[in-house]
Amino acid sequence: MARPIPSLIAADSERSADMLYATRFFAPDVFFFLEEAGRRTVVLSDLEIDRGRRDAQADEVLAYSEIKSRVKVPKGTEPAAAEVLIEFLRLKKIRRARVPYDFPAGLAAAVSAAGIRLDPVNGHFWPQREHKTPAEVKAIGRALRNTEAGMARGMEVLRASRISGRNLIWSGKPLTSEILRAEIDSAVLRAGGVAANTIVAGGLQARDPHERGSGPLRPHELIILDIFPHDARSGYYGDMTRTVVRGKASAAQRRLWETVQRGQRMAFKGMKPGASGSELHEKVKSYFAAQGYPTVQKNGRWIGFFHGTGHGLGLEIHEEPRFSRTTFHPGQILTVEPGLYWPGVGGCRIEDVALVTPSGVRKLSRFPQEIEV
Repeated sequence: MARPIPSLIAADSERSADMLYATRFFAPDVFFFLEEAGRRTVVLSDLEIDRGRRDAQADEVLAYSEIKSRVKVPKGTEPAAAEVLIEFLRLKKIRRARVPYDFPAGLAAAVSAAGIRLDPVNGHFWPQREHKTPAEVKAIGRALRNTEAGMARGMEVLRASRISGRNLIWSGKPLTSEILRAEIDSAVLRAGGVAANTIVAGGLQARDPHERGSGPLRPHELIILDIFPHDARSGYYGDMTRTVVRGKASAAQRRLWETVQRGQRMAFKGMKPGASGSELHEKVKSYFAAQGYPTVQKNGRWIGFFHGTGHGLGLEIHEEPRFSRTTFHPGQILTVEPGLYWPGVGGCRIEDVALVTPSGVRKLSRFPQEIEV
């Protein structure tokens, strides 16, 4: 049987989920990873090497400086990173390697020019990332607890705000998206997570699914809170959305919210091994249309349900599998987040996280769903 092609990554693990998955080692600067015949080697700077030898998931940890010293360059000059990488690959007798599709273009050009073939992998670099181990399920559960701490703080602040005409007053001043987002993110941080780009969008802003939100929050309007931090310890993400009204929900708002909630329950019920995510997405979309919320373009913008029902969750906030492009298998973790965005009413999205099991799904989120706070 032919030996598998070695795997090569050149990236920092703060931004590359593939590198973090391979090494379980956080480093903010680019380093090298090679897996050949099941043996894993990382090349780290002197700054990181002691920590790497202690913490990295690797069979061998080499010093970048030692490999650099082997590169012949004119006196008084420093070898480029590409030259060090080439020397490392020659040291390991590597003539061909598979690399992630986002492998740095400059490094790829230099390595290829040195006669070493690189095969970019379009799609899963580590296919096993799609199927979570018990340890990964636990890490995502911990990330969800961080997420729920932020959501609880958001609800606490909204409940404590006072309705004054067209404003919500909190701590003596109008409550804004920015203030509420800061309170949510601070609670996530205290719980052990790291939040970024949290969505707090009310009124008309909530009709754009990825609008972060700005300015004063209004009473009696739908407000979307979408929180997706990663756990500082493991790097795994949590993700949750709730839509609420501070004050009294109108009949139209309540009907929109309850329709989305029923659509989410429909999705949860239909998720089981062998089921088609595409068919389930279309079923939810058709249900919304039957309730009077078709997905169409009106006056140049989409209304209804015009995004996916969910996405894979792990070391990236959006990773494989996509809900509508998968056949469900045990071990997958996905968000379930149908939404409706309707003129004159606002936007509503409810999102939780599910683990596909041999018999169906297990909901990993615990935070309650309520419309009025």
